[in-house]
Amino acid sequence: YYITNNLSSCKVAMVRLHVKKGNDSLFLHDTTVKQNVAELVSDILSVYDLRLKVLRLCDEMQSLAKHGHFLPPNMQGLTEDQVEELKLHDEYEKISIPQGGSVECPDPIGRRSGKAPNEAMAEVIMKTITDAKEGVSNKMAAANKTLTVEEVQSCLEKLKGAIMIVYPMKLPSYDPVQAEIDNCEDLSGTQASLEVIEKDNGALWWAGKELMPEKTLEDYVGKNEKTKIVVKLSKKGSQAPGREQQMTEEQKKQMMAWQYRKQEELKKLHTADDGDDYYNSPWANPNALKNQFHGIGNIKWGAR
Repeated sequence: YYITNNLSSCKVAMVRLHVKKGNDSLFLHDTTVKQNVAELVSDILSVYDLRLKVLRLCDEMQSLAKHGHFLPPNMQGLTEDQVEELKLHDEYEKISIPQGGSVECPDPIGRRSGKAPNEAMAEVIMKTITDAKEGVSNKMAAANKTLTVEEVQSCLEKLKGAIMIVYPMKLPSYDPVQAEIDNCEDLSGTQASLEVIEKDNGALWWAGKELMPEKTLEDYVGKNEKTKIVVKLSKKGSQAPGREQQMTEEQKKQMMAWQYRKQEELKKLHTADDGDDYYNSPWANPNALKNQFHGIGNIKWGAR
C-alpha cells in the first residue's frame, strides 16, 4: 500500500492495518513498521474514541430533531399535571428555541421537551447526521479507504455546525448533545461507557499475540512495508480476542449450498444405479464379441 505525498509527488509504502474489535470491522489505518507499538495504539485509539463520540452525537441529534431539547433532570418522565403540581419550570423553554420556531412533537419517554425544530431545520440536522455516519462508517474498510483522526474531526465539526445553525442560542448544558459538543459528557452507567477505551488502557492483538508497547511493529510483521494485517483492539488485561474466521458468513452459505446440490446429484445417481437396467445394455452382453464375429450382433429378439 502506498500513500502519495502531494509535495514531492512520490509514493511512500505503508503498512495497512484493518482494525477490528471482536468480530466487528472498524476502520483501516496506515502506519510504518518502524512505529513504536505504544504510539500506534495511541494513534488508533484517537480515531476509535473520536469515532465513538461522532456516533453518540449522531444518535442524540436524531432525538433532538424529533423531540426538541432535553428537559431538566427533575422534570424528565413526569406528566404535565405532575409538573404543574410540583411547580417545576423549564428555564430553557424560551431560550433553546430552534431557528424558524418549533413544532409540537411529544417525547414518548419524557426526556425531551417535545418542541422540535420545524421540518426544514430538522432536515438540516438529519442530512448532517447521514453525512457524518457515512464519513466514519465501517463500510470504508470494505472499500479499502483509511480513516484518519482529521477526517473524524471534520465530521464532528460538521455536526457542531448544524447545531449552531438550528439552535443559535445554544442548548441546555445538561442536554447530551451540548455535553458532547462541550466535551462534558457523562457516560457513567451507560452502555456507551463500556465501549470507550482510554489512551493508557488499550491493547492491540495480532495472530493471537498481544503487541507489546515497548516493541515496534517490525518485530512482529517484519520489514515489508507493503503489508496488510488484521489487528484486534481491546482493553488491557482482557483475554485474547477470538481468531479470525477463515470464511465469511456469505462464503459459508455458498459452500453449504454447493454441498447440498452435490448431495442431491449423488442421490439421483444412486437411485438410477439401484435398478438392473444396465443388464440390458450392449456393453453388458457377455456374447457381444462372439455375435459380432457371426454377423448377428444387431439381431433383436421379440415381437415388434
